[in-house]
Amino acid sequence: MPKVGIIFNDIKPIACQVANAWQQKLAALGYGVIMSTGVGGLLGYSSPERPLCHTPIESLVPPEFQEDMLFAMVLGGDGTVLSAFRQLAPIGVPLLTINTGHMGFLTETYLNQLAQAIDQVLAGEYEIEERSMLTVQLFNGEQLIWEALCLNEMVLHREPLTSMCHFEVEVGRHAPVDIAADGIIISTPTGSTAYSLSAGGPVITPGVSVTQLIPICPHSLASRGLVFPDHEPVKIRSANPDPLVMTVDGNAGCYVLPKDWVRTCCSPYRAKFIRLKAPEFFKVLREKLGWGLPHTAKPTSVELP
Repeated sequence: MPKVGIIFNDIKPIACQVANAWQQKLAALGYGVIMSTGVGGLLGYSSPERPLCHTPIESLVPPEFQEDMLFAMVLGGDGTVLSAFRQLAPIGVPLLTINTGHMGFLTETYLNQLAQAIDQVLAGEYEIEERSMLTVQLFNGEQLIWEALCLNEMVLHREPLTSMCHFEVEVGRHAPVDIAADGIIISTPTGSTAYSLSAGGPVITPGVSVTQLIPICPHSLASRGLVFPDHEPVKIRSANPDPLVMTVDGNAGCYVLPKDWVRTCCSPYRAKFIRLKAPEFFKVLREKLGWGLPHTAKPTSVELP
C-alpha cells in the first residue's frame, strides 16, 4: 500500500480539520496515511537553569514515517513548514506545503486549491525543487553537545539583543576575523528573504550554492555581509565572558557558554519542495515582499507652455 504523510499545526483548528478530512479521503483511495504534528520538529527553548535541550537531528523523524513515502503534505504557516523539514529532510520525503497562516513565503498553495493540488500530485504532475540546509552544532572543546537542522538561518547574540559582542569568526581555512556587533546571522539562500533580509543582507536565489554571514548592527563600517561557497564551514567563538543565545529558524535554541563554540556547515540533507509548476522565485518576491512592483507615482510628462 502506498504511503502518504500529513504534518499539521495542531494549534490551528482549520489545519486539524483539513488534516483529518484528507486522512479519510486518501485512505478511501487506497493510501496508507500517517499523521504527525509540527510540534515534533521543535527543538525546545533553553533557560539559564537548563541551557541545553539536545535532540539529535535524525531522531526528529516522526514514528512510522519512512523513506518509501510518496510525499507528505504540510498544513500550516512558514513555522510549520520549517518544523516539517527538520522532521522529514533526513529521510528525503518531498513536501507539499499548504498555507493556513499569514505570509506563507515557503508554501506552495492555499486551502481553496488543495483538492486540485492533491489530484495533480497523485497523478505525478509536479516537480521537486531541492533547497540546501545547514547543520548547526555546538561544541564544548571537542564534544558535540547540541545540534539542529536549519533551513533558514542560525542567529547568535547576547541577552539582551541590544548588547554588543565581539565574535571571532573563521570561514573555511581562511584566517579568523573579529566582528563587533549585536549578533551574527548565518543564512542559507532560502533564509536570505527572512531575518538576514531585515538585517540588510542581500536576496539570494535558491539555486545558488552559497552561505551568507550577516552581522546584526555591526559597530564598524568595515563589518559588512559576506557571501561564500556553502562547502566552507563556519566556526564562531565569543570573545566576551557572558553567555550567548543561539536560535535556529526562529523557534529553537540553546545557550552558548563562554568556552563553547559554534560550527555551521552545509547539511547532507536537502529540503525537497513539491512544485505544482515550474518555480518562479521572482514572482514570489513580488507577491510576498513587493519586490520589483511598478512605481505608482512615476513622473508624467508635462507640456511646456
